[in-house]
Amino acid sequence: MREKTLPVGLYESLMTNALREQVERYADEERQIEELDSSASAQVLSQWFQERLERALETLPKDQVADRIAITNQLFSTLTELIPKSGVDEKDHVDPSGRQLYAIHETQKLPLPIKTLMRPSIPLNNSDLLVNGRHDLSLGPELQRELASSDRVDLLCSFLKWSGVRLLLPSIKDFVQRKGRGAFRVLTTTYMGVTEQRALDELKTFGGDIQISYDTQHTRLHAKAWLFHRESGYSTAYVGSSNLSRQAMLDGLEWNVRLSNTDNHAILEKIRGTFEQYWNSHDFRSYDAKEFSDRLQLAKPQQIEGLKVSIDIHPFPHQEEMLEALRLERQQGHTKNLVVAATGTGKTIVAALDYRELRKQGYETLLFVAHRQEILRQSQQTFQLTLKEGTFGELLTANYKPNRWQHVFASVQSLHEDTLQQIASEHFDIVIVDEFHHAAAPTYERILQHFSPKFLLGLTATPERADGKSILEWFDERVAAELRLWKALDQGLLCPFQYFGIGGAPDLASQKWTRGRYDAKDVSQLYSTDHMFIKRILQEVSKKVADPLKMRALGFCVDVTHATLMAERFTHAGIPAKAVSAHTSMTDRNQILRELSSGQINCIFSVDLFNEGVDLPDVDTVLFLRPTESATIFLQQLGRGLRRSPNKDCLTVLDFIGNAHKKFRFDKRFRAILGGTRKEILSHIQRDFPKLPPGCSIQLDEVAQKDIIKNIKSALRLGYKGLIEDLRELRRNGDEPTLAQFLHKTESELEDIYSGQGKSWTALQRDAGVGHRVLSKDEQKMEKALVRMLHLDDFSRLRAYQDFLSTSTPIKANDKDTKQRMLFALLGHMDIELSSMQDVWDRLWLCKPLKEELLSLFDILEDKLRHPTIPLPSALAPLSFEIHGTYSLDEITAAVDLRSKKGTLRRIREGVLYIPSLRTDLLFVTLEKSDKDYSPTTRYQDYPLSNLRFHWESQSNCRPGSPTGQRYQSIKKNGNQHALMFVRQRKKDARGITMPYTLLGRCFYETHQGSRPMQIIWHLEHPMPPGLYQETKLAAG
Repeated sequence: MREKTLPVGLYESLMTNALREQVERYADEERQIEELDSSASAQVLSQWFQERLERALETLPKDQVADRIAITNQLFSTLTELIPKSGVDEKDHVDPSGRQLYAIHETQKLPLPIKTLMRPSIPLNNSDLLVNGRHDLSLGPELQRELASSDRVDLLCSFLKWSGVRLLLPSIKDFVQRKGRGAFRVLTTTYMGVTEQRALDELKTFGGDIQISYDTQHTRLHAKAWLFHRESGYSTAYVGSSNLSRQAMLDGLEWNVRLSNTDNHAILEKIRGTFEQYWNSHDFRSYDAKEFSDRLQLAKPQQIEGLKVSIDIHPFPHQEEMLEALRLERQQGHTKNLVVAATGTGKTIVAALDYRELRKQGYETLLFVAHRQEILRQSQQTFQLTLKEGTFGELLTANYKPNRWQHVFASVQSLHEDTLQQIASEHFDIVIVDEFHHAAAPTYERILQHFSPKFLLGLTATPERADGKSILEWFDERVAAELRLWKALDQGLLCPFQYFGIGGAPDLASQKWTRGRYDAKDVSQLYSTDHMFIKRILQEVSKKVADPLKMRALGFCVDVTHATLMAERFTHAGIPAKAVSAHTSMTDRNQILRELSSGQINCIFSVDLFNEGVDLPDVDTVLFLRPTESATIFLQQLGRGLRRSPNKDCLTVLDFIGNAHKKFRFDKRFRAILGGTRKEILSHIQRDFPKLPPGCSIQLDEVAQKDIIKNIKSALRLGYKGLIEDLRELRRNGDEPTLAQFLHKTESELEDIYSGQGKSWTALQRDAGVGHRVLSKDEQKMEKALVRMLHLDDFSRLRAYQDFLSTSTPIKANDKDTKQRMLFALLGHMDIELSSMQDVWDRLWLCKPLKEELLSLFDILEDKLRHPTIPLPSALAPLSFEIHGTYSLDEITAAVDLRSKKGTLRRIREGVLYIPSLRTDLLFVTLEKSDKDYSPTTRYQDYPLSNLRFHWESQSNCRPGSPTGQRYQSIKKNGNQHALMFVRQRKKDARGITMPYTLLGRCFYETHQGSRPMQIIWHLEHPMPPGLYQETKLAAG
């Protein structure tokens, strides 16, 4: 046997002939071999070749530079022969003289000869690490040298001190004099109160453009980076630990990496893109000396009560997304709407901004209802800030009565029957009810039944009550706008969590399971008598919590008996704890909450009592001591600890997990936290959750991970078969559900039914034994296409398709009708001549189940619409697109009527398409070009710089002076050349289906850098949809 010589470990080695011989000595289970990722292959191969080329050239004597140049040019010639369209030609050959260009300068601006011009000590082609060592370069002098040769400079620094600024001030002053005001940009914060006003004032005096964040809760900026832009392409950056202080610049124990654009282009692009996104975000404000001084004097976190009415209130992206959803709902005639978002995410600000919009439309009178006076006061102040009216609104409580009755903030208790009889049911244009999950209670119901406003808006953190009653009946069984937990965490709106999944809880695999849950008595008996398990809980609390005697914890138990036992055991172990149940009086309950807040006790154990309606910002630990079947209840309980608090860095979550019944769904709780499909959740778990919101972590011990993976794999195996069984069970109980009813009753998503090729509602019914005939080959082709229709998201397109299909006889085919062509393509007929369109419609009308399914699907998709779309300008109206609508490439092909010689639709193969008749370029952008979950090089070619500016890389052979490059540069706002940008996140979605594109609308040339390819900054005519921008931007928060 040949010897195995490769060291054990991780590799990313290209398979050479020599390596293959060595690898073949290992068995399959001893090695891991992957296909080369197509998107990254150019970078991997060129890097591999560059290393070997350098090694080969080094073997030649050092004085034989001419020979090295000749060999390099020969290789270039070979490359041109092999890839004629590579853009590499004789112009790229190295001049035989063997010289390097070091500078081009406008001599009239230079007081010094070019040779003595200051340049960085580190060559512009190289990267290096500076550690302020004895024989190392000092950061301060190097920054001065970089400033002397830059065209623009960006500084990102968590704090600025005068001692650091004064060292660089002469260089900054010279730089700004050369390049003008605005060429030096600074982003900083007031985090930790360290930034000094003199440093800011001096920088601004000498022309620095400064933006600062005063939000110490959400914008916890720790990054320190310099980016030196050079139009020559030789940009450099510094990233490291040094703030702008004397110690950091000269002699502190600081590490800073100097990066060169030549060998770290992708990293510099990431720095540039992230800086631009910060610069354009609402988190940072232009520096104003008086504002900085005023805020410094307050010396405490800004609460809403301390703000002045003069401050502008702008919606955060997540709030703008909710406002968009409300606009769309009302456009479609829904005047009663529910907003669902976690406590602490600014629902009241959304309500105030929404009222501001409605008020402009002539709707004035307002009733705001809440159950506590302190909520009413805070809400009134929020409205005053938003409307810039310090006297807006009147209180209606036990102690206050309105005079004008125009804008009333009323407690539920004050709106008793006597008061209601004095108010006409239509007196208020707008009624807003906070904490709407109380609406099933008689007091709320009486209020809601009395008033008939033009607009009803409900605000809640949860659409379900603990007693199971639904509140959706007031809103046509729909939620208008919802902020998912993972989005709120990703944007820094909630406290980050550290979740520990701990195995070893009692085995529940054989426990009785009825109506989607365990029997609580049986589980309580099992949990309460397992003394080793209770001991394990106490051990894990001691291990995971820094100081259990300082924690403020909520523990969720199976029942009252279990909660009482846990409180006793914790107290006996020296951790003061109490149990609370529905039998606990309100007075005692409030007293126990005060004891937890003050630290007199460390833990409260309950069943479902604190799921909702109680604001407990100090809770820093949550213990799940029961199997929670409902994802909604799990989120409610988790949410009790996610409210931000000044003294809380993160929420600690201990979830005790055991072997579960096969029908228990672990995937639901992780989907609730992270979003995604079951397959994606399984991948997250197997890879130890590589992508989590900032500051969050999930750790599963070996036992818990094993149990959860087994459970989710079991659910995945059920998958489509499980849906078949669900449908059969409903039918056995006498139910004949529609598609919409089936989704609701089984808590399924459209993606569960349309999970892959050939999967559909008609197929599911057929497989469940419902009497549908087997479809013909042509019908099967259309049925398979249904999985590619879930992206339809604009009203006009859905209504057009519904109108086509609502007639009793087939529509008359018209291949000049754009919408007909688009539906023709959607149904999978790209390879059929458009002249056969009538045959396709005739066959579809003959297949009644498929036609009915399409209508049902389009109804559901219309009901799911949550963001408005915008018509294209009249010049581009023939394309029939809606801005911010989502389109498959087949639909786009059909819309532009791109035909082959055979008369079929011709698929778009390139990333760009020029339409001469409309003088329009279509730009197709796939943001994640690599098939891998993370690629450090291909992610930073195309990305949004802000919600209005987009960095785009052209085709590889595009030069600024070429006809195409010139055309791009001519696309201006008032010009006659147009560009439409389509964007998608990745090539395939979680189902393996080709992902569609979202149309961002028209874009206009702003500036560019480079050649072959050109890096162009486009300015979008309309801001990106808030949700899409949050998903696609580079920066966190």
